[in-house]
Amino acid sequence: MPRIAYTPADLDEPADLVDAIRLRRGGQLLNLDRMLLHSPAFARGWNGFLGAVRTELDLDPLLRELAICAVALLNHAQYEFAHHAPEFLAAGGSATQLAALADIPAAVDDSALFSPAQRVTLAIAYEMTRRVKVNEAYFAAARAAMPPQQVVELVGVIATYNMVSRFLVALGVDIEPVLQPGPADTAGPEPEDLTHLPTAGSA
Repeated sequence: MPRIAYTPADLDEPADLVDAIRLRRGGQLLNLDRMLLHSPAFARGWNGFLGAVRTELDLDPLLRELAICAVALLNHAQYEFAHHAPEFLAAGGSATQLAALADIPAAVDDSALFSPAQRVTLAIAYEMTRRVKVNEAYFAAARAAMPPQQVVELVGVIATYNMVSRFLVALGVDIEPVLQPGPADTAGPEPEDLTHLPTAGSA
């Protein structure tokens, strides 16, 4: 339940900002947008920054979405997970991999299910989210798996979606009905719970 009432779904002012958000979302305002629009200045900065993070990076979209899903589950941000699990599947990930995120440290060690680049993505996501400081061995593995630009982008994605998840959880932003899951399972998803999720305009 939101801690502050959403702005109206048919909000049309400030027009340039609302139009830009609707364009990025495919025509609708998400609940997240309707919360952000209480502060047009904040919403404007958010829309530009998150738009770039979502569409302008060289980082492999599969790694980006894997990192986002991991952060979402670590921070109990079901809204973030509901929006990005379909994006992970669309990028080539599997429901079995998503289910394995119920135990991210175990997933880091699962060489049968995850590639080296995916495992180091999960390791860095876990360390940044739970410990802030990242073990140098993980950075060495990341540098071996991808060029420096993509290492920087991976760290930036993880930092960004920690921000997003904290905003969502603190303000109690609800998942839109089309994405609403069954009873919350904060321990992590099961494969059969994920295959039906539609791709949506992501947070």
